[in-house]
This record gives sequence, structure tokens and C-alpha cells, in this order.
Amino acid sequence: MKSSPQAGYHTTSAVLFVIFNRPETTKRVFEAIRIAQPKRLYIAADGPREGYPEDTELCKQTRQVLSQIDWECELKTLFREENAGCKYGVSAAITWFFGQEEEGIVLEDDCLPANSFFKFCDTLLEKYRYDTRIRHITGCNLQFGKKWGDASYYFSNRTHVWGWASWRRVWNDYDVNLTKYDGAEVRAQLKNIYDNDFVADAWTNIFNELKAGKINSWAYPLDLCNFFNNGLIIIPNDNLISNIGFSQGATHTTDEKSPYAEIALTEIDGITDPDFFVPQKQADLSIMYRDFNIEQRRKNKAWHRKLKRRIKSILKSMLKIKSHSV
Repeated sequence: MKSSPQAGYHTTSAVLFVIFNRPETTKRVFEAIRIAQPKRLYIAADGPREGYPEDTELCKQTRQVLSQIDWECELKTLFREENAGCKYGVSAAITWFFGQEEEGIVLEDDCLPANSFFKFCDTLLEKYRYDTRIRHITGCNLQFGKKWGDASYYFSNRTHVWGWASWRRVWNDYDVNLTKYDGAEVRAQLKNIYDNDFVADAWTNIFNELKAGKINSWAYPLDLCNFFNNGLIIIPNDNLISNIGFSQGATHTTDEKSPYAEIALTEIDGITDPDFFVPQKQADLSIMYRDFNIEQRRKNKAWHRKLKRRIKSILKSMLKIKSHSV
């Protein structure tokens, strides 16, 4: 006999749940969705990978999450028989979702939400539905307790996708292969967003590697599309999403000792709005300095500059000695 869902906030938004081959994390995230009881639930599952015989059974076990649906809802599924991969599988699932919904919430199988995450998204999806300045609502906060303002959230230029919500109007701009952007102009445009050479270089490198097919990510193209559309991202001042998927079996989050692994969840009551629609660039930079190891790059560049000057000085001295000896 199925137990009834725990009491909690029931979301008014449609929810897309993207799953693959991790039944244990999928069950935990689904239990949070089950408490929120979305009336329209979309589940997209990628297929097993070639050369990974264990995937067949793991994908099958993961898809059994459907048997836990015990509330009234309209269910739609997109189950692939073959593997499309992280980049194309996830992006195609989101396109499928926003092809049927004007707005909604997206959760992957390792993004465990607080119950108040759903109210946070519902409230702000409605509030900013027609405000084209706002492009993305995220649930995760990677500031480790640092608050940016007194409101429940702040604005950012950086897109985080560990539990998020958005609108079809935004996803219509998404271009998984960044086809309309010219690499020659990218760095200059990134400098307009973050006036920092090291950050601009890091993002330019990501752009180039995406274009070359060296990075298997659907999320970085979303970052760049939002950058190039000058969009504001909503980030809560308290963490509403915990990534529970850091493990060797993950696609990207493989470092189990990462400071971002399983950050504690916070439940929030009311939602207060900031007075200024200004991105907190220092908040973004604090994360990117950490993720891109900017301080070490800065030191390395200073060392190489010093070494270059030293070599130049030695060569000049050698030339002087040679000229005097002739």
C-alpha cells in the first residue's frame, strides 16, 4: 500500500524531472517532487550508453520512479532507447518541456530541492512572467553563508542550473551549438559583462571548446546565451537545492570532496524582493575566482612576466659584454 505524500507546499508550476541511470539519487529527488505534488509532471529519461552494460538495468530501475506517483497529475514521459548524452539529451528534454509549457521548473536527478524551492519558483515565475530583464530563477546558492543584500534573493549575471525555473520566452533563445556567435567577438563582449581579463579568458576558452565539441555540456551554452542577452538571474540568499550526485559515476560532478557537494538545505518562509535591479557581480566573481582558479592564474602570469623581464635583462647584459669584447 502506498503511503500518502508528506504535508508541504504544493506547487502550481509544471515540473520537468530529468533522469538517467542513478536510481538512488532519483528516488530522493522524486520524494521531494512527490511532496510538492505538481499537477503537470514531465519525466525525461536518457537511454543506456553503448559500452556500459550495467546501464540497461540501472536505467530500468531509475524509470521505476513512475510507480511512486500517487497523487492526481497529468504525466508526460520522454524515454529514450538510445543514449543522447548530457549535452543533447538534457537540452532536448528541456526543449520538449517548454514546447508544451510557457513556464516551469526543471530538476535533474541529483538536485534535491527544499520544499520552499517550489514556492520560491512559483512566486517569482508569476512576478517576472513578462519582465524580459529576468531570464532565470535558480534554487542553489554557492556563497557559503555570504548574503548579498537584505532581500530573499539577489540578481546575478551567472546562470546556475542545479534546480531552476524559467520561461519559454527565454528558452527560445537557447542555442546548444552557439551557431550565431562569432568567436572573434566573444572575448570583447564577455569583458563588457565582467571587466576582468582572467574571467573573460576563462569563458572565451569555454566558448571555444564548446564550439570545437570538446565540452559535453548543455548548461554552458545556456550561461553564454544569457550573457549575450544581458539577462538577470535570480539567486536565493539561502540555499534551496543540494547537489547529492557528487561521485565517481557522475558526468561532471565527480569530486566527492568538492565544497559544493551536498550543501545543506534551508527552508524559507516569506519572499522579499530587492529594491535595485542590479547584478551583484562580486558575488559572481567570488564563485568564478574559485572555480577557474583565478588567483593562481594571476600569480602564474605575474611570475612569467617577471621571468620574461629577467631573461630580457640577462640578454641585454650579454649583448653589452659581447659588444665590449669585440
